[in-house]
Amino acid sequence: MESTFSPKTPKDSLVVMTELVLPNDTNTFGNLMGGRLMYWMDIAAALASMKHCGSPVVTASVDNISFENPIRLGNVVHIEAKVSRAFHTSMEVHIAVWSEDTLQHFRYRSNEAYYTFVAIDPNGKPKPVPPLQPETDEEKKLYEGALRRRQLRLILSGKMKPEDADELRALFQNSSSGK
Repeated sequence: MESTFSPKTPKDSLVVMTELVLPNDTNTFGNLMGGRLMYWMDIAAALASMKHCGSPVVTASVDNISFENPIRLGNVVHIEAKVSRAFHTSMEVHIAVWSEDTLQHFRYRSNEAYYTFVAIDPNGKPKPVPPLQPETDEEKKLYEGALRRRQLRLILSGKMKPEDADELRALFQNSSSGK
């Protein structure tokens, strides 16, 4: 099916959200609660999706979120979200999170994740989204990996049979052939 949309770039959907970690955001160890961070990430990813497709969106899935480094009380959290690939009605959004200790002038990576959103029409039904045209090497790498991540999500949700996941199978066949 031919798209009627002009392609957009990942930078067209870029959202950078900044939050200050306050006492109500932390656990008993003085670290940002994971659920609070996931909430902020969901908001940033939804905004990036809406910028890409120009319509309301709903969260369809959240990939594995690993917390590499804790975020402490008083730190500033920077959440960068942008569409990494657009499919027919869904968009994968890559999210990178950094924490900044403003007193020590130190910034470090906290974690990253992929969220998937579906564009919704006025009747609450999925609607087509514009294609994505990656520009940088990093954007192209995220774009190419998105199809494999999508197939894995579909397999795990029971919407795809493992034997139908051609991109994933090719990945494993290439790695086992000594590549």
